[in-house]
Amino acid sequence: MGSTLFTISVVLLSILVGIYQFSIKPKLDVFGVGRAVEPVGTRECVTVPDVQACEKIVLHQPTGILYLACSTPSSRTHWVPSMDQLNATGASFSDYVATYNPKNKRITRLEISNYNSYRGLSLHGMDVVPSSSNSKELFVYLINHRAPLGGREAPKVGADTSIEIFKTSTGSPKLVHQATIEDSLLISPNDVVGSPDGKSLYFTNDIGKKTGIARSLLEFWKPSSSIVYCDIERGCKYSASNMLGNNGITKGKNDTFYVANARAGQLRVMEVQADNTLVLTDVISTDRPIDNVSVDEDGVVWAAGFPKTFAMLEYMRNLAIPPPSSALKFAINTGPAAFYGEKFKVEKAFEDDGALVPGATTVVHDSLRGLLFFHGICAPWLTVCQYKK
Repeated sequence: MGSTLFTISVVLLSILVGIYQFSIKPKLDVFGVGRAVEPVGTRECVTVPDVQACEKIVLHQPTGILYLACSTPSSRTHWVPSMDQLNATGASFSDYVATYNPKNKRITRLEISNYNSYRGLSLHGMDVVPSSSNSKELFVYLINHRAPLGGREAPKVGADTSIEIFKTSTGSPKLVHQATIEDSLLISPNDVVGSPDGKSLYFTNDIGKKTGIARSLLEFWKPSSSIVYCDIERGCKYSASNMLGNNGITKGKNDTFYVANARAGQLRVMEVQADNTLVLTDVISTDRPIDNVSVDEDGVVWAAGFPKTFAMLEYMRNLAIPPPSSALKFAINTGPAAFYGEKFKVEKAFEDDGALVPGATTVVHDSLRGLLFFHGICAPWLTVCQYKK
């Protein structure tokens, strides 16, 4: 009997070791458990404290002006629906879009016009797109996490998220409201890519349920993220589904889309089809989860990376200890490895322990002016760094 129990114990231990080694440990490694943070690219940086808690930043390349979707750090600790933080009583619904001009260091909070909704703005993802009919006009697409209507409790029903479309022009201090998109497919919107006509867009759902235990289980066990295409006249439809950890999304040249996986540390490369669906063409693995992504003028893809994911999650509930930040760049591989199918070269271009860049969720590279911009969903300032290629 003793021998049988010993044999069973050895078998069970072997199974547990195997599960840890091949399933749990790789996830912990990606999440940065035990990872040492090493400063990279932090020498020539300054902070700009007058814009806070800006989850997403977008560069207007012709002018060098930065657009930021901002809130307050304290609001973020209460109201981030994608993180199940659903205390609407502590949320800010007076969030704002600001511009920052690095040439004269000027910050402008854009005034909202023609937006008569009493429900306000609680901002997350954003895109800024020059108009196809007038390059000086810009369409601004905003993920707006509104509180639920009718006295319903947000922890039970989730946020009532919309996507708001505004128009502005270069140098203008105003955003003029154009349209509101509301649809049942806005389940857990995270980021958005807009069109140059102001009438259509793509957005990511980071998970397939708004609230509840099922949401938490889906997050780790069943791919339920999606990408949705919306037209203001025809409504919304799935463009891609059964994905995992969808977060930031951006569009490069030649109808190529890049989608961040915030769970498995991957950048997905997707191509748009005639029916507005997206087809996966490549997956680029990294050693850490990534958030918002952007493409610079040279065609290089940039992503904000989390060196220590659990520290980032804690920061979004407790602002006392800022987590480290990093920036990854994905460039077309021109080296010998390209012959063997390695299409992209992944490089860690920046890393900081959190003192300079606290919990970055977005990074943008101005390749014409040699600048890197960082901000974060709870960060107390914008960080601007010199970057030499």
